[in-house]
Amino acid sequence: MTLILKGAPTFIFHPNQPIYVNPTGNCGMATAGSGDVLTGIIASFLSQGLESHQAALLGVFLHGLAGDIAKSKRLTERGMIASDLIDHLNLAYHALEQSV
Repeated sequence: MTLILKGAPTFIFHPNQPIYVNPTGNCGMATAGSGDVLTGIIASFLSQGLESHQAALLGVFLHGLAGDIAKSKRLTERGMIASDLIDHLNLAYHALEQSV
């Protein structure tokens, strides 16, 4: 079982693993539907065969990165809505792919 404590920052707990503190994300993501977006991202990774801990780590990181990109495009975290995360998820994937 993996536990995600969503916030700024987000923590991920998994038995016999170190506690992970996510470096991405911002306070603007504390908006209705943001957790639903995160759940969808993680569920997509689970459906692709990732273990729960891996899906949580990758999902939380990409979710936060999409929020950071949305903040940089909007120039503020105020007024962010869940669809802003969805709109910037492709850029988050691209940034992650470029970094590996």
